Amino acid sequence: MNASTDTRMTNGATTSMAAHESGRQTDRPGSDEKISGRLIGSIVAVGSLAFIGILTETVMTVLFPALMREFNVTTSTVQWITTIYLLSVAATMPVSSFLKRRFKIKALFLAAVALAIIGSLIMIVAHAFPLLLLARVIQGIGSGIATPLMMNIILEQSPRSKIGRLMGVGSLVITVAPAIGPTVGGAVTSILPWRAIFVIAVPLILLAAVIGCRCIEQKVPNEDAYLDPLQLTAIVCALVGLVLALNQGGVAVGKLVSGGDATFSFIVTVVCLVVGLGSLVLFVCMSRRAFSPLLRLGILRDPVVLLHAVAYTVMPLVAIGYGYVITNVAQLSLGTSTFVAGALVLPGALIGAVCAPLGGWLYDRFGAVKPILIPMGIAVLGPTLMLVFSMRLTATLLAGFYFVFGFFYAIGNANVMTSALSEVPGAFKPDGNAIFNTCLQFGGAAGTALFSTILSVAQAGAGREGTASFAHATAVGGAWTFGTMILICLIGWTCLAMAMRIRVRRHASAKR
Repeated sequence: MNASTDTRMTNGATTSMAAHESGRQTDRPGSDEKISGRLIGSIVAVGSLAFIGILTETVMTVLFPALMREFNVTTSTVQWITTIYLLSVAATMPVSSFLKRRFKIKALFLAAVALAIIGSLIMIVAHAFPLLLLARVIQGIGSGIATPLMMNIILEQSPRSKIGRLMGVGSLVITVAPAIGPTVGGAVTSILPWRAIFVIAVPLILLAAVIGCRCIEQKVPNEDAYLDPLQLTAIVCALVGLVLALNQGGVAVGKLVSGGDATFSFIVTVVCLVVGLGSLVLFVCMSRRAFSPLLRLGILRDPVVLLHAVAYTVMPLVAIGYGYVITNVAQLSLGTSTFVAGALVLPGALIGAVCAPLGGWLYDRFGAVKPILIPMGIAVLGPTLMLVFSMRLTATLLAGFYFVFGFFYAIGNANVMTSALSEVPGAFKPDGNAIFNTCLQFGGAAGTALFSTILSVAQAGAGREGTASFAHATAVGGAWTFGTMILICLIGWTCLAMAMRIRVRRHASAKR
């Protein structure tokens, strides 16, 4: 991307921002625009695929102790059930802009359906841990196609006066699944084998396919886009390398703490870190020089968009990792059952998910600043209370403190991507959508790896699962984790506050 293109994008972003903000302060003549039934059906169909993918991901987190026993693997190994899924999603997200330009929406939808079914069937019949990982990769690619496809449909086909609310609905689809996932996992496995979850998922996927085939429409013509395999390889290596470095770094620290030999893990960590950072730099360089880049990264030269992207990367570390931490602390420290551990996440996550469209309505009504900064600031109370009471937590306190975080986080975070994309010219919105969804999934993968590493380090040398020393070590690991969550939340909130301040100054200058 050359300098003149970047200049046009920056100017276009400023104009788009001014129009977007001023439009909310006028009479909003399009406020009576109607949402078509086909659009609703399209969002439901594509969103259902994303929903089922995320649901099965969060279902598996509550089953980690059971999977550790069935497949005889450690905590740091079993978390790859989640991490490799999120990595597959994150590696697919950057391609979504190309796929959107090159292929018809309905064809992409059906491809996502096929991948979801194949992955579920493998999960049903697999009896070796590597096969489970293969199935999660296939399912992750399907979700990596479906999630940005849903957002692109909303951005392209929804009335402008309703975009905040519909983006809130999109966030609702994504956030309800983590809300009910652990509870579904605990409930199903209390009466059926855990594989029954995927047996149930298959007919739901087929139902979504029927709705999608009837409702999905192509509003924007396709382009003759080109996919550079070198760029794709570079971004995949970057994402995988960075998360592997984090994971293996935790393994190395855990071995050092327990007195084991950490040489090999340390070497792997350094190699993965070098490969990840080197691939990321290579991808950025190739994208800047390419005529048809995989992702048009010029939008990140706008500091407002960049700061939103940073916040959208770090906050999911907490949001997605929270369910993992709570369910494992509940089972391994407090001694609760799988069902109870999953149910602890339900109140906060479900009420937060249901209120995500409320955040979108607040955005349409009041703009971005207050509907983002106020709830995101209050959400920090959740992990803060967890840390204060970390060594005397009960199941009730876990559920209550998570309620505080889940409710306010969902209201604020539902608007972060919407706020950022209001700065991006229309032609580049698919790229912005792909970038932000990649940030979301990478943050989730890194969060699961980070928090499982912290727990593993705390548990190292503490004896076997079920002993008092192991339970105490898990509680200590939980305290370390909650402290890390607070720091991450403060970094994310600071980035958003800086972005809002820059935008207010920009808007004030545009009025002169």
